[in-house]
Amino acid sequence: MDDTRLTSSPSAPAASPTASLARVSFLPWALFLIALASAVFFAWKWWQPEDLGDPLATSLVAFEKQDKLTVFSAELAPVVSSNDSRMFGLVNSKQVAVIPARIDYTIDLSKVGRERLNWDAQTQTLGVKLPTLTVSRPNLDEARAQYLRDGIWITREAQDKLTRDNTRLAEAQAVQQAANPVLMNLARQAAKEAISQNLSIPLQVAGYGKAKVVVTFDP
Repeated sequence: MDDTRLTSSPSAPAASPTASLARVSFLPWALFLIALASAVFFAWKWWQPEDLGDPLATSLVAFEKQDKLTVFSAELAPVVSSNDSRMFGLVNSKQVAVIPARIDYTIDLSKVGRERLNWDAQTQTLGVKLPTLTVSRPNLDEARAQYLRDGIWITREAQDKLTRDNTRLAEAQAVQQAANPVLMNLARQAAKEAISQNLSIPLQVAGYGKAKVVVTFDP
């Protein structure tokens, strides 16, 4: 009787414990690297330098929205007097008048072009050279005027002439008073503050948070 030996077929080799551990450990590292790459990408997008544009163009746009800018107004009270003589000097009259007047100091912003602007990128300073201030024609408030008349007999024609003469004198005197150095300096200072404020805000919106505006005038 022949011995029959049963032999088993060779089984598949068992997986190495080290290889299994490597496969298990690779997954968390892959997720970490993906998360790190995503964080770096979004951080770069957040902190990357922005294209802030041309600060001069930004300033010019702010100027284009305005034509003439009134930066200062002065209330004056010219005191004037005039005389009238009629009937070969036999009838004389005099009128003293105090006529309130308003003067506006304006800047013609339409004359401000790129050639009047200078940008220092290192200090973020915008230099602006403005044209000379313009003094408006006096606005006389004759409704609030006060008159003192002197004369034995003042005809209606004489009174009208005295009023017209005093109006003309008050207007001329108001123009002279408006050119007073004290008022001119106040107007220039007000212009500097107004222009600085009008330009600082657009520059800050454009990304120049530390921008400074230095204003000067033509001689």
